[in-house]
Amino acid sequence: MSTSSGTTPKGITNEQQASVWVRGMFGKIAGRYDLLNHLLSFNLDRLWRRRLTNRVAHVLTDPNARVLDLCCGTGDVMLSLEKRRGAPVLGADFCHPMLVEAQRKVAAKGFRSKLFEGDGLQLPLADASLDLVTVSFGFRNFSNYERGLRELLRVLKPGGTLAILEFSQPNNRLFAAVYNWFSFTLLPRVGGMISGSGEAYEYLPESIRKFPNAEGLRAKMLEAGYGAVEFEQLTFGAVALHLGRK
Repeated sequence: MSTSSGTTPKGITNEQQASVWVRGMFGKIAGRYDLLNHLLSFNLDRLWRRRLTNRVAHVLTDPNARVLDLCCGTGDVMLSLEKRRGAPVLGADFCHPMLVEAQRKVAAKGFRSKLFEGDGLQLPLADASLDLVTVSFGFRNFSNYERGLRELLRVLKPGGTLAILEFSQPNNRLFAAVYNWFSFTLLPRVGGMISGSGEAYEYLPESIRKFPNAEGLRAKMLEAGYGAVEFEQLTFGAVALHLGRK
């Protein structure tokens, strides 16, 4: 069995400190989060999220399905799921300023999805209560990946689906070289300048570097008890979309 793992911000020594640091960091950049996502990904983030929605569309066609977008941030995936489904979904995040931004979108666009503050390692939800859980660019920030996978398995119904969209390591050497230069040199400067939080955009590439590659995350999902785990790599492997079933 693999050892426990999770995000490790610089200078942090335990899971509790990691959670507090990540929550505070995202709180600082919530107001500029969307702008920076679109700018720094050259708008590819929109395509990645759309791919996620398309891959789980079979669940969204069920009018009785209960759907949660975890680590919902400012709500883009949550609202995309509601739009595709034509019915409300749930959105959760442990960073309150992110939820404030998401609620503004819900109100401004006339959506009906429901938001709540919750930690992915200990969700205030009953066992076997959800048909689908999506996590977009948030799972990497969990302080304990194995515990997070087990918690999401707990709240899924038998046959339920977990979809994780997350940064990964490119598998093309040339692209990887350009990607690493951008991530470790340009991104911290531009992201820090626009957001006002240099540490957030120094943390981002480092967290990606330490995160398991696509095969590694698949192995963790299988070990946690998921079945039929598959993944597809997007943009030369810079991003991976994993699907697993309970």
